[in-house]
Amino acid sequence: MYAIFKREFLSYFRSPVGYVAISIFSFLAGFIFYSQFSYGTVNIGSEVISLRSFFVIIVPIITMGLLAEDKKRGTDILYYTTPVSLFNVVAGKVLAAFALYAVMFLNVVIHIIVTLACGGQFGVGAVGTIIVFFFMAFMFITMGMFASAITDNQIVSAIVAFIFILITQLLTMMSEYAGTAVTSLASTIGIKSESASSAGTAVKNFIGWFDPFAKTQDFRLGVFSVSALIFLLSIGILFLYMTYRVLEKKRWSQA
Repeated sequence: MYAIFKREFLSYFRSPVGYVAISIFSFLAGFIFYSQFSYGTVNIGSEVISLRSFFVIIVPIITMGLLAEDKKRGTDILYYTTPVSLFNVVAGKVLAAFALYAVMFLNVVIHIIVTLACGGQFGVGAVGTIIVFFFMAFMFITMGMFASAITDNQIVSAIVAFIFILITQLLTMMSEYAGTAVTSLASTIGIKSESASSAGTAVKNFIGWFDPFAKTQDFRLGVFSVSALIFLLSIGILFLYMTYRVLEKKRWSQA
C-alpha cells in the first residue's frame, strides 16, 4: 500500500494536476480569508464551510487520473498480474488524494495562526467544521475514485465525479422540489390534502436523509454527532468497495 501511496502522491507533483489543485484551493482560501480580515471579523469555521462548496471543482481534478490514466496507458494490467492486493491499490490511491487535500489545507492552518496572532479566536465550532471537512473530503474522494474506475478517459471521469458531488450538494433543494411535486401530484389525482401533504413530506424527508451537509450542520455550533461522521465514513467505504469490485471484475475478465 505504501508503494502505491508514494507513487500516486509524488505523481501529483510530477504533473500540473497537484499544482493546479493547490493553486485553486490557495486562491479560494486566501480570498475568503482576506474578505473576512478586511472587515475585521475572521471566522475560520465560515471559511472552511465556504471551502466545502468547492469540493465539486477540486475533487474531480485530483481524482480523474487515479485509475483512468492507468487504464488508458494499459499499465493497470500490473495490478492484475503482480501479487498486489487490489484493496491496497484502491486504499493507496485514495490516501494519496487525501494527503494532497491535507497539504492544501495548510493554507487554512496559516490563516488560523494569523488569526490567533492578531488576537482572534479559534473556537470549538471551527474545530467541528474542520473535522467535517476532512470526513467529507474522504467521502467525495472515494466518489471521484469510483468515477475514475469506470472509464479510461480522464475528462469523462472528472465529469462523472462532478455530477456525483453536485447531486450530493443539491440534495436539500432536490428534496424540497421532490416533496412539493409529490404533494401536487397526489392532490391532482384526488388524494385528500392531508394525505398528499404527508406523502410529500415523507419523500422530502427520505431524500433529505442522505444529505451529508444537513447531517453535519450543527458541527459549526460545536455540537458533535458521531452518527453523522459514521454516515460520511460509510458512504466513503461503500464507494471504496464499489471501486474494488470494478477492479476485481476486470481482474477475472483478464484470466
